[in-house]
Amino acid sequence: MRRREFITVIAGSAAWPLAARAQQPERVRRIGVLMALSANDPEGQAWVAAFLQGLQELGWSVGRNVIVDIRWLTGNNADARKYAAELVALAPDVILGNGSYAVASLLQVTSTVPIVFVLVADPVGAGYVDSLARPGGNITGFTIFDYSISGKWLQLLKEIAPGVTRVAVPRDPAIAAGPGQFAVIQALAPSLGVELRPFAVRDEGEIERAITTFAQSRNSGLIVTASPQVTSHRDLIIALAARHRLPAVYYARYWAAAGGLISYGPDYLDQLRRAAGYVDRILKGEKPADMPVQAPTKYELLINLKTAKALGLTVPPSLLTRADEVIE
Repeated sequence: MRRREFITVIAGSAAWPLAARAQQPERVRRIGVLMALSANDPEGQAWVAAFLQGLQELGWSVGRNVIVDIRWLTGNNADARKYAAELVALAPDVILGNGSYAVASLLQVTSTVPIVFVLVADPVGAGYVDSLARPGGNITGFTIFDYSISGKWLQLLKEIAPGVTRVAVPRDPAIAAGPGQFAVIQALAPSLGVELRPFAVRDEGEIERAITTFAQSRNSGLIVTASPQVTSHRDLIIALAARHRLPAVYYARYWAAAGGLISYGPDYLDQLRRAAGYVDRILKGEKPADMPVQAPTKYELLINLKTAKALGLTVPPSLLTRADEVIE
C-alpha cells in the first residue's frame, strides 16, 4: 500500500467513530417524582406542571431526553413507603420529593439516589439534612417556610376578626413541623388574648367532630397549619369553617382560592419551578451534598372578600392594601 493510501485509510477510520457518535440518539435521563397529593387533585397537577415547565425551560423534554415517573400519595404513610420503593427500583438519576411524608419515605429506601425536596418545613429538625448550608448525604432542596410565619397567621386572624378569643389548630404529629408550627402560635397567643385548642387530623371523621364541637363556643376561629393530611382534607375543612361561621387563616393560596377566608404563605409554584433548576444541576453532575437548602423567595397574601362578607366581617383597608390578591 502506498503512503498516501495508508494515510487516507487511517484518517477515514479515525473519523468514522466521531461520525457514528454524532448520529447516536441523545441520552435519556430518568426523574422520579413522589407527590404528597392524589392524582386527581388539581393543586397537585399544577405543582407537577410547574416542575415540568421548569425542566422544559432548561432544555429537558419528556419523551426526548428525559422520562418522568410520578407516584401520587393521599397522606397515607404506608403508600408513601411503597411508592418510594417503586421509584427507587426504577433506578432514576434523581427524585423530586414533595412534602415530609415523601421525603422521609425516600430516605428509608435509598441513601444513594439524589433527592431534591420541596415544601418541607424543617429539614434539619427532621434529620433529612445536616445543615441548610451543607446538606450532606444524597439530599437537598427547598424549605416551605420558617416557623416564625406561624405567628403571622395568628396576627392576621386577629386583624381580620378582632373578636376571636379561641382558636383551633390542627396538628399532624407524624411530621416534624407539626409541633414546631403549633409552638410558635402557642407562644404568641397569650399576648393577643387567645386560647388555643389543638386537634388531630388523622381522618375526616375526627376533623369534622373536632371542628363541630369547637365551633359551639362563641368568638372562635381557626388556623390551619401545613401538613399533607390537612391538605388532602382541605375541601372538608373549608366547608366546615363556612358552615360554622369560623374565621380561618390558611398557609397557602389555594385555600383562599377555594373559598377560605385568608391565606398567607410562599408561592408553591415558584418553588416547584426552582426545584427543576436543582434537578437540572444534579443531572449535569453536581452533588446534592454541596447544594445549599433554599428558602422561599416569594410570599403571597390572599383575601377572599366573598367569604368575609358571608361571615359578616369587614376587612380593614390596611389589610386590603397589603394583599397580593383579593378574590371578590
